Amino acid sequence: MKWIFPFISFVGGVAIAIQAQINGGLGKKTGALEAAFISFSIGSLALFFLVLFFGKGNLGAIFSVPKWQLLGGLLGALYVSIMVIVVPKIGVAPTMVAVIAGQLIIGALIDHFGLFGGKTIPIDTKKIIAIILLFTSVLLFQKK
Repeated sequence: MKWIFPFISFVGGVAIAIQAQINGGLGKKTGALEAAFISFSIGSLALFFLVLFFGKGNLGAIFSVPKWQLLGGLLGALYVSIMVIVVPKIGVAPTMVAVIAGQLIIGALIDHFGLFGGKTIPIDTKKIIAIILLFTSVLLFQKK
C-alpha cells in the first residue's frame, strides 16, 4: 500500500498538465482572466456537489481557522491564471518543468523550516544537487 499515495500524486500531476493545456486553449478564446474564472467556477460547482453529497467535514470551521489558511484559494487562482498565460507561449512541458522546480524548491524550504505547521525535514546535499539539476532541466527545456 506504500505505492498508493505516490500513484495518486502522479495522477494529480497528470491532471495538472492536461488542465494547463485545456486552460491555455480556453484563454486564447476567452481571455486569460476569464479562462481562470471559468475554470474555477466549474471546479467550484463540482466541489459544491461533492461536499453536498459526500462531505463529512465542517464548513462552519472556516470562521475559526487562522486566516492565513484561507489563502490556498487565492494561490490556486494565481496558479491557474499563470498557466493560462504561460502555456500558450512556451508549451506544456517547459511550463510544467518550471512549475515542478518551483514546487520542489519551495517545498524543500517549507520542510526545512517546518513552515505552516509542517514537519521539519532538513535540506541535505542530495536535495541541493536535485535543485541544481531542476534548474538545469528548466534551462534545457527552454533551449531551442
